[in-house]
Amino acid sequence: MNTLSGRRALTAVSADGSRIHVEVYGSEGGPAVVLAHGWTCSTRFWSEQTALLAADHRVIVYDQRGHGRTAFPGPAPCTADALADDLEAVLAATLAPGERAVVAGHSMGGMTILAAARRPVFREHAAAVLLCSTGSSGLVAESLVLPLRAGRVRTRLTRAVLRSRAPLGPVTPLFRRLVRHATMGPATAPERVERCARIVHACGRRARVAWSHVLDTLDLDAEVRELRVPTAVLVGTADRMTPPVHARALAAALPDCTGLTVLPGMGHMTPVEAPEAVTGVIRELVDAHLGVGDPVRGQAGEVAAAGVAGADAVGAEDVA
Repeated sequence: MNTLSGRRALTAVSADGSRIHVEVYGSEGGPAVVLAHGWTCSTRFWSEQTALLAADHRVIVYDQRGHGRTAFPGPAPCTADALADDLEAVLAATLAPGERAVVAGHSMGGMTILAAARRPVFREHAAAVLLCSTGSSGLVAESLVLPLRAGRVRTRLTRAVLRSRAPLGPVTPLFRRLVRHATMGPATAPERVERCARIVHACGRRARVAWSHVLDTLDLDAEVRELRVPTAVLVGTADRMTPPVHARALAAALPDCTGLTVLPGMGHMTPVEAPEAVTGVIRELVDAHLGVGDPVRGQAGEVAAAGVAGADAVGAEDVA
């Protein structure tokens, strides 16, 4: 995996006052890509996409509330609307007025994009979208994590596993096997399993449980039809968390689906399992919808640089 020598860190302030940790990589003049991670993950989840894109893009990653360096929101509820609020805050803090970006979301990050589909700030800034290994409803009923016949028994047991408050314990061989089974394809390299296991393990129990309740009851089917920008959908054939049935439903319902990419043998953690393939789809969206001649992007580049540089009022800092 490529490494980066530095980053620009800042804090975006969401609608309820929550402070969202944001990192910006790459050239300020490059086309902007915003990456939203999923449940129990963090900015680290996108490290390969960040490394692959930063040479010629401006890559913006952030920690969802309760994940990574973004604190749990205290008394504020964990809701799909809160996810949308946070994404809008990140877009407003990192992009110039009118500047557009490709916005990619994995799992709960894709659900974040759907939740924001009607929002004015999202519509101002989103040029195109990648929905990666995600769904809009029926997540528990369609899950294949438990090897049982579909029905009420499997749904109840899956819900119990999803909402479990049990501590994860240390990163043991058993924990790695569980992570591989639940979230990755059978042929995934051990080092990639190890990486995902440590990212998931780092998520605190409070956030893990709170967001599991949101995922359990999620229904964003109406928002899918409101996502009126070019949208690519990607899924692995071995995804047990959000099986391909979700991707096919999204592709059929989206107003402007640019294509469905199905990765043979890949599980739920596609950006880690198949980083080049996921990055390739993002590049295709950039090339198609943020071309070099895009007047909005060209006019906004210097303003965006000034906006990030002036973000000290909300906690910007240089991090080596």
